[in-house]
Amino acid sequence: MEDVRLLEGIFKDSQDIGKEYLLELDVDRLMAPCYEAVDQDPKKPRYGGWEARQISGHSLGHWLSAAAQMYLATKDEKLKEKIDYAVSELAYLQSLDDKGYVSGFPRKPFDQVFTGDFEVDNFSLANWWVPWYSIDKIYAGLIDVYRYTANQQALEVVTKLADWAKEGTDNLTDEEFQRMLTCEHGGMNETMANLYEVTENQDYLNLAIRFSHQEILEPLAEKKDELQGKHANTQIPKVIGAAKIYDLNGNEDFKNLALFFWEQVIKHRSYVIGGNSRNEHFDAPDTEKLGVATTETCNTYNMMQLTEQLYSWDHKVEYMDYYERALYNHILASQDPDSGMKTYFVATKPGHFKVYCTPDNSFWCYTGTGMENPARYIRQIYYLDQDDLFVNLYISSELDLEERGIKLRQETKFPQSEQTKLVFEKANDELLKLNIRVPKWIAGKLTAVVNGSEEYQQSENGYLTIEREWKQGDTIEIELPMDLNLYTAMDDEHRVAVMYGPIVLVGALGKEKFPENDIIGDHLIYNNHPGITVPTLIVDEAELNDWIKPVDKEQLVFETTAIGQPGDQKIKLLPFYDLHHERYTVYWQKMTTEEYETWLQDKEDYQEQLDAATIDAINPHEQQPEIEHNLKTENSYSDYSLVAEKAWRDARDGGFFSYDVKVKPDEQMYLMVTYWGSDMFIGIDGKHYERDFEILVNDEVIANQRLECKHPGELFDVFYPIPKELTLGQKQVEVRFQSSEGTIAGGVYELRITSESL
Repeated sequence: MEDVRLLEGIFKDSQDIGKEYLLELDVDRLMAPCYEAVDQDPKKPRYGGWEARQISGHSLGHWLSAAAQMYLATKDEKLKEKIDYAVSELAYLQSLDDKGYVSGFPRKPFDQVFTGDFEVDNFSLANWWVPWYSIDKIYAGLIDVYRYTANQQALEVVTKLADWAKEGTDNLTDEEFQRMLTCEHGGMNETMANLYEVTENQDYLNLAIRFSHQEILEPLAEKKDELQGKHANTQIPKVIGAAKIYDLNGNEDFKNLALFFWEQVIKHRSYVIGGNSRNEHFDAPDTEKLGVATTETCNTYNMMQLTEQLYSWDHKVEYMDYYERALYNHILASQDPDSGMKTYFVATKPGHFKVYCTPDNSFWCYTGTGMENPARYIRQIYYLDQDDLFVNLYISSELDLEERGIKLRQETKFPQSEQTKLVFEKANDELLKLNIRVPKWIAGKLTAVVNGSEEYQQSENGYLTIEREWKQGDTIEIELPMDLNLYTAMDDEHRVAVMYGPIVLVGALGKEKFPENDIIGDHLIYNNHPGITVPTLIVDEAELNDWIKPVDKEQLVFETTAIGQPGDQKIKLLPFYDLHHERYTVYWQKMTTEEYETWLQDKEDYQEQLDAATIDAINPHEQQPEIEHNLKTENSYSDYSLVAEKAWRDARDGGFFSYDVKVKPDEQMYLMVTYWGSDMFIGIDGKHYERDFEILVNDEVIANQRLECKHPGELFDVFYPIPKELTLGQKQVEVRFQSSEGTIAGGVYELRITSESL
């Protein structure tokens, strides 16, 4: 990374906007929760959003990583000054704790955990929201600061913090340690492995191995795909850590599980833009279910890290093909080029829009990883392996291998141009094998011409190779023929996306029913925003170029012929990274005229009507919807059903679960609950439980429900009218599912507040 800098182009522009945000953030406000964690008055108030919650401090860690990497990429001394100040502040606060602890929240949950007697679930440990996940960002940030800025104090702080973790976890048996890992814990195994790499302290490698979650990693090592229904970004860092540990101790199981995991996620669970997950969870393999909360951007940030790791083992071109697709179509597209704000999810629901964080009142997980991404654009453009130099990405940039006396400049406007040019600004007859990636999307032959005369086209294993003693002034002009192509969804031959080379082109659909502001503090607020009618593409011609025409080839703007139905609409298409602050469609329904006429006759509009009537919605078992709706529980359980392909929650033996939900105070409201039609009584520990329960709104019983397997093998919805007196003058009510002794309430697979009963 330290040898590469970006030159003028779309990535340099995005990097500059990202750096501005890092400089604008106030370190004292990021540090505020760290002061409060040790009962000190902060210098300034903490930021809002997630930084006002139990997860506070994670943003400081991300900022440290982002600022350190951005300093490496730009050498901006203002960043270095802020980094050094932040580290000195952490060192001061660490000195106030007798154990060497420092973080954005009190030590209390860890003190409880280290006794071995603690409560744990997927997102809560000792009654605290993902404490290891949060502190992991502090660890990683300090390690990055040491690596990329040579700040010795950062290493001192992080080793003391690691020693605190080791001392505490030494009290846990292996069984207790693994139980602790039930709760999301970020990339603690990778973090400790990285710390071992810079310190060579065996304690940290041992701790990295202990932080490896066997419940997830063992099936992957056996090539068992048990990912469906699991929280996606909880699992990806565990695999990155396993891959890192393989690098350090040669554990072949860890290498093999990482390779298997990559295959399952990239080839069987990823969308066209390179992202994965729906509502933060892995779906069934070979499905691409569309929605508002798809392709969590943190997941792609992490899958790109894993891809880098795998590429270091085996320089397969398919790794860089994926990396390029994700970089352009998800990561670059996730930052607003005007404000520098970031997206949490990228909606694939046709006609939806991007939702961005605010500068100071969001601090979602992707506000954090989103800080880091613009500094990481310089990664993987080039890869040096002894005398092999790989040119993997066509990005305007400069590579300075000072120790080898080589300076290489890449001049390109790709993807707006089909050419890139490599110029040896320095070279003293240095023998070097240049390997130029031949991407999967290439429309014809990749051609390289050296010094205007020597032409190369032959490629092997996905790379065109030129080996020679390079001289100053040598040039390689590369032709990258591109064309339009259609991507077809894995689970629907009629659902397609339009691409130009590796670039996803989306339909620009304007601002009909567009919200007043798409830069907001609550990324869930528009999940049920009114939609629009998205045209269906009616195409009888086989050739793509017959119905999509270039409008501005330099900016990659295209337009369809009048194939959008209803209404014979022409549709403007442009790169996803260029579309912001308006509605769009990534995936289209594409049919022939005959298929469309049949479809119109059979059209199922229940889901459309339900979405239009929805005021609020919750998917049980999913972290964000449950936290945002103030979940309360007693003797409640949740999990994912492989049969129903959906998660559920229930309560047992007098237990309950409840949510605070939005309502409209002056309208008749309905509670819609989704159940599994095969649910009925169940035996647990020799005891017979009926699924017979009460549903209450603001402590008033509005319904009694009994589940008796009346809709076997399918999900079904029940609408319950909410008495108007319970919502009169209210913007929010509590919905509670209450069991009694010997009964179960639920399982509930989804609930919505709607304005009508369907």
